[in-house]
Amino acid sequence: EPDNLGLPESFSGGYIIDPQAPQGQRMAYGPYQTPPNLVAVMQGSSGFIPQQGLHVQQSEVCGNCHDLITPYLDSAGEVAGEFAEQLIYSEWDNSAYAGQQSCQDCHMPPAQGSVQLSITGGPPRQPFYQHSFVGGNAFMLRMLQQNGEVLQVTAAPEHFEASIARTTEQITTRTARLTIQQPRLDNGLLLAEVVIENIAGHKFPAGYPSRRTWLHIRVTDQAGNLVFESGAVNQAGAITGNDNDTDASAYEPHYALLTSSDQVQIYEGIMVNSDGQVTTRLLRAAAYIKDNRLLPAGFQSNPAIPALDPQGEAAQDADFTAGMDTLSLQIEVSQAQGPFTLEVTLLYQTIGYRWAQNLMQDATPEALTFGGYYATVPNLPLVAAVAKGSVAP
Repeated sequence: EPDNLGLPESFSGGYIIDPQAPQGQRMAYGPYQTPPNLVAVMQGSSGFIPQQGLHVQQSEVCGNCHDLITPYLDSAGEVAGEFAEQLIYSEWDNSAYAGQQSCQDCHMPPAQGSVQLSITGGPPRQPFYQHSFVGGNAFMLRMLQQNGEVLQVTAAPEHFEASIARTTEQITTRTARLTIQQPRLDNGLLLAEVVIENIAGHKFPAGYPSRRTWLHIRVTDQAGNLVFESGAVNQAGAITGNDNDTDASAYEPHYALLTSSDQVQIYEGIMVNSDGQVTTRLLRAAAYIKDNRLLPAGFQSNPAIPALDPQGEAAQDADFTAGMDTLSLQIEVSQAQGPFTLEVTLLYQTIGYRWAQNLMQDATPEALTFGGYYATVPNLPLVAAVAKGSVAP
C-alpha cells in the first residue's frame, strides 16, 4: 500500500500490505488502468484484482528495502543500538536526482515499443519497463553461474551471461567519470589533479558495505617503463598497499594529496564495532569510521539522517564535494626520462578482499561452503572509468 512510502517507518521492510481483505479480493497494483472485463479475467484466474497504483513507479517503493537499519551487538552479545547498513533511498532523496529521475529510470529501463501483457485479450501497453533490475554485482552472478548445479539455480548459463553483461555495462558506462587536470612537471615532480565524478543517483559504491571502488594510478616513462604505481590488484582481489587487505585491524585513510605508492585512494565504508575496532561483521558494526563513498550530484546533508554524511578524513576534505572528489598527485619522477604517461583507472569490486578473508576464517560449515564457491571465480574488479594524459619536460 502507498500509505507510508518514503517515511522512516517504511524502511527496513516496513511496507504495508492488506491482510484483512479475503482471498480473491486482494489488490495487485500496477502502472496501468485495466478495463472491467479484464479485471474479471485476472481476478478469476489469479485471485487478485488488478488496480492502477502509480506508487509502484516511484523511488519511495524502493526505499522499503534499500534504506536498511540493522541492530548491532556489543562484545557481551547484547543489542546495543542500530546501524545504517545502507541508505540508498535517502542518498537519492537528498540529491539532485530526487524528483527528477527515479530509481526505476536506471534499474528498470523502458523497453522499445509496446508489449502484450499476460491478460488474454488485453491491449498492448506502453511504456513498459524491463524487469532486469540491473545493479552492481556481476561477481555474485558469476558465482551463481559457476555453481549453478549444486546451488540448484533455475536460470540457464546464457541468462546469467546476459545479466552479467548488463551489470558490467552499467558500471563501465553509467557510473563514474574521470578527468586528469593540469598534468605538469615541477622540479622532478609530476603534478596533476584527478577529478572523480559520480554520475549514479546515490553514493558510489552503494549498498552492502563490502563494496569498494579505488584509483589505480600508473606513470610510465618515455620507453614505457613503469615509474610509479598505486592501487594495483592481484589475482586474489587484494589491493597492493591497502592497509586493510594486509591487516584486518587497520584501514587505508582518505587522501587529499597522494605522493607515495603505498597510498591508495579507496572509496569505501569501513565499519567499527562498539569497542572501536575495525570489523566486517554486520552484527557488530556500530558506526563507520571511514565513509568516503562518492556522493551523488547535488547532495545535501540532512540533520535528521547524520549517517548520510562522509566520515573520517573525507569530512574535512574541501575537495570532497557533492558529485565529485578531486585528488592531487605529487609523484617523484626525477630519476626517469620523460615525456611521461599518466593513466588513472577507477576500479570497482563487489566483495572486498578483507571481507572474504574474515568470513572464511570463521571455519563454519556455511563459511567454508561459501569459500568453495568463492574460489571458483577470480575476484577481479570491473573498470568504472579511465583517463590518460601525457606530461612532457
